[in-house]
Amino acid sequence: MSRIAAIVGRPNVGKSTLFNRLTETREAIEDPTSGVTRDRHYGRVEWNGESFSLIDTGGYVPESNDLFEASIRKQVELAIDEADLIIFVLDVDEGLTGQDNMVANLLRRLRKKDTKIFVVANKADNHERAHQASDFHSLGLGDVYPVSAVSGGGTGELLDDIIKAFSTMKDEHYPEGLPRIAIVGRPNVGKSSFINALMEEERQIVTEIAGTTRDAIDIRYTKFGYDILLVDTAGLRKKNKEKEDVEFYSVLRSVRAIERADVCVLILDAESGFESQDMSIFSLAVSNHKGVVIVVNKWDLIEKTHQTTGYFTDFIKLKLAPFSDVPIIFTSVHERQRVLKVLETTMQVYNSRHRKIPTSKLNEVMLPIIEATPPPAIKNRYIKIKYLTQLPTPFPAIAIFCNHPDYVAESYKRFLENQLRENFDLSGTPIEIYFRQK
Repeated sequence: MSRIAAIVGRPNVGKSTLFNRLTETREAIEDPTSGVTRDRHYGRVEWNGESFSLIDTGGYVPESNDLFEASIRKQVELAIDEADLIIFVLDVDEGLTGQDNMVANLLRRLRKKDTKIFVVANKADNHERAHQASDFHSLGLGDVYPVSAVSGGGTGELLDDIIKAFSTMKDEHYPEGLPRIAIVGRPNVGKSSFINALMEEERQIVTEIAGTTRDAIDIRYTKFGYDILLVDTAGLRKKNKEKEDVEFYSVLRSVRAIERADVCVLILDAESGFESQDMSIFSLAVSNHKGVVIVVNKWDLIEKTHQTTGYFTDFIKLKLAPFSDVPIIFTSVHERQRVLKVLETTMQVYNSRHRKIPTSKLNEVMLPIIEATPPPAIKNRYIKIKYLTQLPTPFPAIAIFCNHPDYVAESYKRFLENQLRENFDLSGTPIEIYFRQK
């Protein structure tokens, strides 16, 4: 199932600092000035082999007449309504304020019955402040977690319990065992038209207006021997173009669709080419360890020579480097060109993502390659790789046991990944490689 957590709270309690701490990034701007976070930030949290998506929201200001603050308030409400789990951040220094109580009332009113709320008392960076955090129990929203977003103190226990909460959640909306294919891309690239072409009927509204599809819609596809779940998502826009609250909601649903999918079909517009937002969507899918198939739509509108397809392919692969082993298919959904080819390739990527390689076969193929091209010595430490094995994860993950795992160069890790792709047909599938002590 999907795992989406939203950080909420009034302005200037340290939400962005906590977001950066949990995602181990510096994506959200940290500033003591109230209202710095205007756009949402989407990140990935990895903890003890588990992961989830995290959304940083702007500071919630209840009952404000300011249009900017009203817009932030509406988007926070949408995030609360859409997230599977809420992280409610408060400030130990200032204690419980009237605004905090209003946010708490909002959480009580909007939360679904199965939505877990974590009350986080931030800036608890000493024993006395941690003790003051007990005052927040009066909110009646559950346990309080004293943390210091700046130093990271207390975040380990918080993450342990968040992961535990996600593991108990059930997903009742999807049939078990069906391959789940998310159709993703920027607005107006032909996602709904692609669905209609597959279904051979007008299942989705199609207009020239970008953003017609607002929600993520699930369609069960059972033609030509397939039994899969197609998810048509609203177009992912750049943040500075999300002028409507409903578009923010669409982005949330797109993130959720990618999280729940096994393979993402990323549709591009041949006329506009591969843009930065396409790269963002691709990175989101890869960071979630999803298979990816790239479809260049509206190919019939391009003036072509015998070199055009090769040029487009090389250009896209250059953008995707080092993960350039992704199937690229040129289609015209309007003319129904190669639509079934997309589905066939998508299922090949799905099977590659779920491929289990026997340990004996893995070592039989890879050890001679490693012996012929051993890892370079670093700081006079010679690295000896003993054996490899595939981990029991829903995506390809390989553990490589050696004597000095911390000294393996990143370039050699990429070399091994390329060899794995070449020898075991893992195209379109992200691979994780872990070096471990023998």
